[in-house]
Formats: sequence, C-alpha cells, structure tokens
Amino acid sequence: MTGWSRRRLLGTALSTTLAPAMAAIAALPSTRPARAATGEWRFRRGVNAWPWFALTRAFPAPRTDYAWPPFQTQRPVPTPDDLRRLRASGLDFIRLPVDPGPFLAGDAATRGKLLDMLDAAVSAALDAGLGIIVNVQANAATHYWNPDRMVSSTAAPEFEAYRGLVGELAGRLQRFTQDMVALEPVNEPAQSCDSNVWGHVQAALLTAARASSATLPLVVTGGCGSMVSGLAALDPAPLSAFEPILFTFHFYEPYLFSHQGAPWMREPVYRSLNNVPWPASAGSLEQTLASVRARMATDTETSEADKKAAYAETERVLKVYFDARPDRWFIDKYLAQARAWADAHGIAPERVIMGEFGALRTDARYTAAPNPDRARYISDVRQSAEAAGFPWAFWDLFDGMGMMDDKTRVLDPAMVEALGLRMVE
Repeated sequence: MTGWSRRRLLGTALSTTLAPAMAAIAALPSTRPARAATGEWRFRRGVNAWPWFALTRAFPAPRTDYAWPPFQTQRPVPTPDDLRRLRASGLDFIRLPVDPGPFLAGDAATRGKLLDMLDAAVSAALDAGLGIIVNVQANAATHYWNPDRMVSSTAAPEFEAYRGLVGELAGRLQRFTQDMVALEPVNEPAQSCDSNVWGHVQAALLTAARASSATLPLVVTGGCGSMVSGLAALDPAPLSAFEPILFTFHFYEPYLFSHQGAPWMREPVYRSLNNVPWPASAGSLEQTLASVRARMATDTETSEADKKAAYAETERVLKVYFDARPDRWFIDKYLAQARAWADAHGIAPERVIMGEFGALRTDARYTAAPNPDRARYISDVRQSAEAAGFPWAFWDLFDGMGMMDDKTRVLDPAMVEALGLRMVE
C-alpha cells in the first residue's frame, strides 16, 4: 500500500470519528471568506515575537503554578515604537508564541489578567498595522504544563484544559479586526508523520475553536514537529470543515548549520559545533574541525571521553555535510516538496506559511554560525520560500536568532537585508 493511500485511509477514519463534531461545525452560519479558496491573505512577511509571552517563572515540583507576574521581567518585550518600525521595514505580521501554562495554572482572576494582557498585545500589533498569528506554544522545559501532558493525545492529563483555552482564545480573537488575526492552536506537534494521533488532537482543538468562532482563520500543521515531512503526510481533506484555514511548516535544514552551537540541542555534536559555512563551498571540513577542536579545548564541563566521542561523531556528520555541498539548491529541493503537496491538493501556496526559519548567530552569548554565512543562509531560505509562493515568519525578533538587539532595539542590518526588508531607525 502506498504512503498516499495510507494517509487517505487515515483521513477517512478521522473523518468518520469526528463526523458529529464536523456536522456541528457545518451548521454554523456560512460567513467564511471566499479567500480560503483563493489564497488572498493578510500574512505575507512576518517575524516571531518570542519571548513576549514566554520565558515563564514556574515554581518547581511538586507545585504546578507560576509566580506573578509569570513571565521573566528581564525578557525583551517589543514596544509600540518597535512594532511600528517592524511594519515600516516591510513586515506585515507577527507570529506571537504564547505559553499556555500560566493561563491554565492560575485561578479565574489570574487568567483574566493574562487574557487582558494578550488582548493588549494583539491591539498593539494591529495599531502598528501588523497582522498577528497567536500561537499556543507549550514549553517542553516546564515540569508540568508541557506538551506531553497537554497535547500528546486526546487522553493527555491536561488536554481538556488546553482545549478549553484554545476555544476561549478563539472567542476573544474573534472580536478583533477581521482578516488581521489568526489562531494557531499548537506549535511543532511531536507525533510521528504516519500516526493518526496528531490528527485527532488537531481536529479536537479546531472543533473547540470553531465552537467559539465561525470565521477566525485557524492555522493547521502536520506532525513530525511541523517539518516539511509532516506537511507532506498531512491529508487536508478532513480539515476542510474548519475553513477558513491556513497551513504551516517550519524549516531549519540543515540543522548542522542553523543550530550549530545551540546549547539547547541534546545531541552532543552541537555543543562545540561552530564555523560551519553556508554554503558549504564557502569553507572547508578542515577549517571547521579546527574550530570545533578549539571550542572543545575551552570546555571544562565535559569529560575527555565524552569529548572524544562527540568529536568523532562531529567529524562523521561534517564529512557528510561537506561532501553534499549544500547550497541554495538544497533548500529549493526541500521546499519543492511542500509546493508539490500544495499543488497536489489544490491549495494556493499563499495559504502555506513557513512559520519558522532562522539560524543561531555568533555573539557575546553564542559561538555558532559565522555571521556573513548566517546572512547568506537566511537570504537563501527567504528567497526560496518566496519563489515557491510561501509566506514566511522569521525566527526570531530577539535573542540569539534575532533581528533586533534586546537592549538597544536596533535592527540588525544584515538580517534586514537578508529578509529583503528596509532598514529603519
């Protein structure tokens, strides 16, 4: 049986399971915009506004709640002037990751305050002329309110609470300017591409959202962490009952470049990985390995045995990288899979948002990609997405993958140019 046939069967099973919910959705007033079929959407060029509603202050176990305010006070938050400058640069929307933990852990009064804060953020974006996609993005590093406990399946311990929040957010976002606001219920679902578990989770969340709003655009995704392979495995047919919808995928390939030096990566090769060039022809295996050895020499926390093993693995994967000689063609090949999926299902590419892409930079905190190479990579990914007709949202506004300095609020000229934007003061 072909993969396509298997996906169709899974989609049929999903449609049957959710038939009552879909019938209820179909009974709602038919005021959904015709743009769902034409691809005429507000979202074209965006940036992720993390960590505005992230970087929380959760109490350690056994407590399951958060301090107040629940967000770290030192985190960078965009000002109204920052948002206006983003709009003036040529961006037309932000994607706003929102950690659901504080909303779910607090009492009614706390939840109300947080929802008012979120309303104010949405209003600030709209006042600046920016559209906004609100993305419910659970924090995997949190001991209780994490994706496993909330969206690993419809039987997850806190799934019902999470679903209730999605429905509540849809109702509140419905009040804002039509065509400027959308809701993305989950970030990077971990379920495998060939599992129907994610399909059930997503449909249940979309059902909750549609019960609160018949017209708010909803953003859907495939499994496998929203990678291109997850989108390619997604059957959009059962999702048509939830129109208007947009689709999304994330792109960080090759991770050896985009995530070099990232301290949050679990694989040992990333800890000391740096000076990986883009394109590969801009450097050499020998130069990069020399930089890795120099970085390892400064590591006093890792044992010599572990460093030796990590170096051997690093040498192996880097040889694959340089032998493959990735360049713009590599990105085009990946995104062609997403475009082929859209074409096969009759979906306008303007409805398929590359919701995250980026690369870690070298600065005072991180030793990662050479910054000229990072700019070339970002430019290649952005241009490849635009050539395929996909809107995009750069990751990120602040921090090590950012385009704006956390303190001075100055835009990075190299990132502005790589993203095809205008530099503004």
